[in-house]
Amino acid sequence: MASPLLQLEHVTKRFGRVVIAEDLSLTVGPGETVGIVGPNGAGKTSLFGLISGDLAPGAGEVRFSGRAVTKLDAAARCRLGIGRTYQVPRPFGDMTVFENVLVAAQQGGGLRRRGSYAAAAGALDRTGMSGQANVPAERLGLLQRKRLELARALATQPTLLLLDEVAGGLTDPEVAQLVEIVRGVSAEGTALIWIEHVVRALTAVVSRLMCLAGGSFVGDGAPATVLADPVVREVFLGTEVTAALAGGSLDPASPGGDLGRLSPEHEDGAVGGERSEP
Repeated sequence: MASPLLQLEHVTKRFGRVVIAEDLSLTVGPGETVGIVGPNGAGKTSLFGLISGDLAPGAGEVRFSGRAVTKLDAAARCRLGIGRTYQVPRPFGDMTVFENVLVAAQQGGGLRRRGSYAAAAGALDRTGMSGQANVPAERLGLLQRKRLELARALATQPTLLLLDEVAGGLTDPEVAQLVEIVRGVSAEGTALIWIEHVVRALTAVVSRLMCLAGGSFVGDGAPATVLADPVVREVFLGTEVTAALAGGSLDPASPGGDLGRLSPEHEDGAVGGERSEP
């Protein structure tokens, strides 16, 4: 059995009386694809902060590739192989797409000269952004900004990629395009942890689904099994989940093709929500 790539061992984080993580334990293996769902305010993005080094736990340990990284900052963890995206892409607007990705390769991944240029070019190719390489980032639409955010993370050459709601705000056809990109990244052996409200996008990629609520995991297993769990239905979906939610087509014209949309009270900028440029 392969050694775990990522381990969280009894991690706790609080801000005053607000519980962000309560005795969380998580293990992710090399190349594994994990989706995380949960209601707004469940602590999902904070969990990414604890993994990436943006947040320090109050208790517990974080291990990556067999070594303790709890005391390492985000820059050090990035160079070890933990890459991440953020919910709202904030590229350097006055720099070109290529320059944005090159900065990530050099400052995030610690690459230099030819290595950094090759990593940047490769990341743009993998995300379908090579044609916009010389376009100032401020001119990009939402889908292209999402792709650029993903390209910047990939340019650091991660072995673990944290995706934070990269499908949020996109139309159904755009989500389908993004899913194909993420599938390609996974096929290359990169482990993924993907937080997403667009459930159908998750179930099209991940082999394991977890539900986070109140700083604790309340579901963990095969996507269809987790989505059918009564506790998960209650805390996350709030309505009955059909079997079609865990499979089928991303094409909204197909039967059940819009089942990946959440009800308005759960969307928070997901598919079908009003677009706004950051």
